[in-house]
Amino acid sequence: MIAAYWSLLKPRVMSLVVFTGLIGLLLAPGTISLTKAIIAILCIAIGSGAAGALNMWYERDLDKRMERTKGRALPQGTLSSQSALLFALILAMGSVAVMGGVVNLPAAFYLATAILFYVGVYTIWLKPRTPQNIVIGGAAGALPPVIGWVAVMGNTSLLPWILFGIIFLWTPPHFWALSLYRHEDYRLAGIPMLPVVAGIEATKTQILLYLCTLIPLTLLPVALGYFGIFYGSVAVGLGLLFLGLGIVLKYSDDPQKSMRFFAFSIVYLFLLFLSMPLDRYIF
Repeated sequence: MIAAYWSLLKPRVMSLVVFTGLIGLLLAPGTISLTKAIIAILCIAIGSGAAGALNMWYERDLDKRMERTKGRALPQGTLSSQSALLFALILAMGSVAVMGGVVNLPAAFYLATAILFYVGVYTIWLKPRTPQNIVIGGAAGALPPVIGWVAVMGNTSLLPWILFGIIFLWTPPHFWALSLYRHEDYRLAGIPMLPVVAGIEATKTQILLYLCTLIPLTLLPVALGYFGIFYGSVAVGLGLLFLGLGIVLKYSDDPQKSMRFFAFSIVYLFLLFLSMPLDRYIF
């Protein structure tokens, strides 16, 4: 039963959210106590998990029709929908309340915004209606570094919004690669993901276009003096690899290429964000 509740939190997604939130916290120039920092990161983790659980609760019937998701706890009947909803709501409200009460109200506001945007705008409104669902909905997953920064500073500045932009532009290629591999699954479920609506080749072209926008944005922090040569070198190297894989994906008929691109996209974001505090504090 514990494992079923844990799976509702989408732990793999949560781990990347927590990591980018931590980077935002570490890059903020102010000071925060270790206790508050830990609580802030826990609130980001729990809030992210709550959003994932609400997403699974709302899409429980849809998940039954998809090969990728039919083994989840709700479609399998391991948990009741009422239990999942109560669990998710308690975590969502609790994480925002603790963030506001222990850390600060602005951080709680951005955390609440991320949860509500993911559930209300992406899951309920956009996902079943438009192939641009992940483009607009990606804003929710791009907020954690802003939340981490605000947890320290109590306000935002340009750098956390650049980090937001990087994740925002990274998200469509990342998810479109997965949807290329699972496009038949999405078609049967009636979800208008881009490969289903526009076709596979058009989706591959869009991935390349987003990469060509993402890579220059990753170099903006260097141009503005936030980071130095270490981060710049990592950003260029990773960007070229990412673009190269995108070109291979564009001109390949091998479905496995999309999953390799998907897997690398996770490594790309992790290493890119890891290089930021390393550049700031070590190199």
